[in-house]
Amino acid sequence: MVALVLGTALSTLGSASAAPGQPTEAVLRAVSDMNRYCTVCWRNARLHPDCWTDCTQEVFCRLMARVQPGSWSQVLADDGEERREFIRAIDAVKKRTQRSRKYVSRPVDTVADPRGLREQRLTEDHEAVRRAAGTLLSPRQQRILDLSFEGWSVQEIARELHVPPERVSDEKYKAIHKLRDHFGSGSAV
Repeated sequence: MVALVLGTALSTLGSASAAPGQPTEAVLRAVSDMNRYCTVCWRNARLHPDCWTDCTQEVFCRLMARVQPGSWSQVLADDGEERREFIRAIDAVKKRTQRSRKYVSRPVDTVADPRGLREQRLTEDHEAVRRAAGTLLSPRQQRILDLSFEGWSVQEIARELHVPPERVSDEKYKAIHKLRDHFGSGSAV
């Protein structure tokens, strides 16, 4: 991409050595520096990396229409008309790219809903625990785990079952350890 823009810039200059005070190396350095500057701008604007080279090329095309390639070494200077044109070109390309990204529509059938996968896995895990609990746990332990899955606190379960909260915690602890041993993992259920 830089080679394409550089070739265009050099052909516009005619012979680089013919331009007074503007050797080929200075033009190469200016194009390279502007390319790096554009890349940072695209990254900061959170544009997709696939479009960075197209955006940079568009900036160079806009710049060539407004600034003579012999003055490109002034583009990154402190202040001046060349720099203002460069910043305007970057801003215009960035905004156009961001706007076009908003209006891209995707067919609904090609986009997977990641929420469904997580919820499905959680439901399957709870069902596996309930099946194992039916054979491994006492009815009270099963009820405690069911209420825990539904989001009940230890104190709420204790009131519902008419037992002290300490007893609920102890039964829940024992039930979880039985299930861990059954499933053969050290992770919490």
